[in-house]
Amino acid sequence: MKRRVVVTGLGAITPIGNDVESFWNGIKAGKVGIGEITKFDTSEYKVKLAAEVKGFVAKEHMDFKSAKRMELFSQYAVAASLEALKDAGIDMEKEDPFRVGVIVGSGIGSLQSMEREEQRLLDKGPSRVDPLLVPKMITNMAAGNVSIATGARGKCTNVVTACASGTHCIGDAYRAIQYGDAEVMIAGGTEGSVCPIGVAGFTSLTALTASEDPMRASIPFDKERSGFVMGEGAGIVILEELEHAKARGARILAEVVGYGATADAYHITSPIEDGSGAARAMEDAMKEAGVSPGDVDYINAHGTSTHYNDLFETRAIKAAFGEAAKKVKINSTKSMIGHLLGAAGGVEFVVCVKSIQDGFIHQTVGTTKADEELDLDYVIGAPVCQEVHYAMSNSLGFGGHNATLLVKKYEG
Repeated sequence: MKRRVVVTGLGAITPIGNDVESFWNGIKAGKVGIGEITKFDTSEYKVKLAAEVKGFVAKEHMDFKSAKRMELFSQYAVAASLEALKDAGIDMEKEDPFRVGVIVGSGIGSLQSMEREEQRLLDKGPSRVDPLLVPKMITNMAAGNVSIATGARGKCTNVVTACASGTHCIGDAYRAIQYGDAEVMIAGGTEGSVCPIGVAGFTSLTALTASEDPMRASIPFDKERSGFVMGEGAGIVILEELEHAKARGARILAEVVGYGATADAYHITSPIEDGSGAARAMEDAMKEAGVSPGDVDYINAHGTSTHYNDLFETRAIKAAFGEAAKKVKINSTKSMIGHLLGAAGGVEFVVCVKSIQDGFIHQTVGTTKADEELDLDYVIGAPVCQEVHYAMSNSLGFGGHNATLLVKKYEG
């Protein structure tokens, strides 16, 4: 028997707010966190915009000495995890630490440390490279640092599937609780790669928009979309076995009821053209939940604002939902916060939970006219206030990774 899994805590560091309350208020207000890159000189770069986290001071969220031994992606993860744990009301002194686990992923880890130490290697020689380069750089250190900061000693892993990392991490944490590996899981994604090599690499790949208008840069599904805007931040959730949550009197925010994970087996960057891989992930999530397409009220799409993603994801939704595709509300949070890469799925899952709680589906901000083949309801022009019983979150990653989570209003 699979055990029921509920959401009891949320944490977020984003380009429009460094906690869940300010982030969600920004979402409801249609706030756009995209602007000129401030982290480095872009005078020689074609791309000028990113969605940077603003005003983040690590020592305000965690121990200063520990923060100095972390790169930005780990700092974001720890900050969001501590918020989520506090939001859940979990007292680690009352928990068996070996039954509390961590699955937090990053698509890239720290490009900044590699940039910095490569230059030091060239300028000063190999003996001057930072001895902490490797433990600062590698992607699993977000999960490791969260474990250290929280005292969680159970299953501690990270999933690295590019832009699907956060969603896969939450999905795998859901499975861990379902099958008895843990009572509580700290799960999600984190990223901090707005740096010269990151922007240059994605620009050379022709993945980023060269638009210099923050309000028309990340415009998912729009006829004039021209690429994504790189973002940064972290989205972390606390998942908990239902009876464990009830026994400690937890405030239950939502219930996770379905997870689908597939591969396109097609191309290293492009989703498969018919959307069949992503469609199957959605179908598997709905099958596990025992719901039909008509039961799903809302899809938080991957919606990157690239030509191929938005077109092929739309085809995937049509394939998975059939006639119900015309009725479901679809939006892209990336229209406000850009593409947080490995953190995107974590932050967008937070949006799904808040949408269920508040009965609010945000507008796809900046998008004005959908492309011809993109004929679904992308919530253009204004947000929608309606009851949300089931919300779906999609993430697609380079390499053909597809992940879907289905979350529902908790009903006891």
